[in-house]
Formats: sequence, structure tokens, C-alpha cells
Amino acid sequence: MSRAVETDPRVSASVLAAYSYCEAVTGQQARNFAYGIRLLPTPKRRAMSALYALSRRVDDIGDGGLALETKAARLDDTRALVARIRAGEVHEDDTDPVAVALTHAATHFPIPMDGLDELIDGVLMDVRGGTYETWEDLKVYCRCVAGAIGRLSLGVFGTERGALHAERAPEYADTLGLALQLTNILRDVREDAQDGRTYLPADDLAKFGCSAGFAGAEPPAGSDFAGLVHFEVRRARALFAEGYRLLPMLDRRSGACVAAMAGIYRRLLDRIERDPEAVLRGRVSLPGREKAYVAVRGLSGLDARSVSRQTVWRRA
Repeated sequence: MSRAVETDPRVSASVLAAYSYCEAVTGQQARNFAYGIRLLPTPKRRAMSALYALSRRVDDIGDGGLALETKAARLDDTRALVARIRAGEVHEDDTDPVAVALTHAATHFPIPMDGLDELIDGVLMDVRGGTYETWEDLKVYCRCVAGAIGRLSLGVFGTERGALHAERAPEYADTLGLALQLTNILRDVREDAQDGRTYLPADDLAKFGCSAGFAGAEPPAGSDFAGLVHFEVRRARALFAEGYRLLPMLDRRSGACVAAMAGIYRRLLDRIERDPEAVLRGRVSLPGREKAYVAVRGLSGLDARSVSRQTVWRRA
């Protein structure tokens, strides 16, 4: 998503440069996310890039090879930076471009900055090696690392004036984040296992004979790995169905952005469902042409109109 700095007489050169840095980070590190936010108008796209750049920093601390104590200290430092941004104490000449961009974004959009503290809490769970016995346990983690991102993003998107049940928008944004995160967990099950991490609930693993884990390209002997994957896919689909209720509450371009990002993950889910063992052989992904189709579908408003019809049908 790399692009030249766009001039804007209302934004200083230093802030524009900070946003440009964040957009470069987003384009290089988050192709699916970048694919969606390019559908947004410039101010919202910049703000989303700033949110992503700080979120990526937090994730990189958690995923890096530093000692646990060092990771915890750096996460504490990042939490202190978030507090400075929240308080408006970061100035345009600050040497941290992410902080400069996010401070500017937070003064122009009602971003619930506490969501970044939740993200840090979630990454600390990773750093401390947390495991999850039940789906209810895993939901706590998913709400921190993904639901919070949904609510932060909603601060940028906003809701349409007069949208029905707009007070529930944060709930739906949170749920959509859970759907995306569960899809990520399924896609990365082997990669996470190689890093010593298991996210799927222990009681689900036991139910399908998969408690031995996923160290290789084959399922555990005697397990029903396909059954496990299909079970989690159904759970993710239910989350998507609930979270998609957000779409009719958004303006056209914000709705297109959300529909594009969520649509890419829904199609990943379709691929995983068709061939569950593919996630043990390598990372499942979509070709660019399929992502483009999803983006066009989102921009057309098809997904939002479909959700609106389903909501009316349920009320009838």
C-alpha cells in the first residue's frame, strides 16, 4: 500500500511524514488489512494506518526473541507511550512517527484508546505463555488482541446518523474481531505450535483427540482433526454472522473497508473448511485476484444490503 505523501493544507509536513511512515509499515506488514483500508477516504485511511503501526509494534514485541523480562519492560514502555498519546503530550516534532501520527488521529476521531491497553494485556498473555481450557477462556484473549482492534477501528469509522441500534456497534465490532482472530488461529495452528503456543481450547482438542498438538504436517495419530477444524469453523461463522450486523451502521466506504477485510478472512475460512489438513502443510492464503473481487463486492455494498435484509426478515 506504499504511496506518496499526499499534501493537505490542514496537516503539517511533520504529521504527513509520520502518517506516510505508518502507511509504509501497514503496506509492508499487513497485506489483508492494507487491502481493506485503501477503500477509505484519506483521513480515515491515515488514522487506521497509525492504529495498525502501533498495534504492530506491540505484536512484534510479543513475537520477538527477547527475554521475557525485556518483553514485559518494553510493553510497559509502550503502555506509557499510549498514556502520553491519550493525554495529548506527544508533539509534532517528537522523534517517534507512530506516536505523532496516532496523536493527530486521536484528536480528530473518537478513538477509544483504552483498546490499546487491552491489546497490550493480550500480548502479555502470550509473553507469559497463557493457555486456554475453554472457549470462554480463549474469548478473553481474543477480545484483547482482536476485539479491541475492532472497537478502536470503529472510533475511526463512526456510525451513520440515524442507524438503527447504533448503540450496539461496539459489540458487533468486537464480535467481528473475534471471528477474524479465530480464523487466524486456525490458519496458523502449525506455525504457533512450532513456536510453543497453543490457542485452541484444551477441551476442544481433547474432544477430537488432538491434545498431542500439531508439531508436524500430519494430524495426531487417531485424531479427528477434520472434525476439530469443522467445529471451530462453525464457531467462527456464527461470530461472523453476528459481527456483520455492524455493516449497515457504517457509511459506504467504511462498510466497504470492513466487508473487504472480513470477506478475505471468510474466504480463508472456506478454504480451511474444504481442506482442513492444509493448515498443517503451510499457510493458507488467497490470491490477489480473489482479494480484489472481495474488495469490489464490499464497495458495491452487497454484504451490507444482505445483512440488512436478513435483519428485517428476523424482525418480521
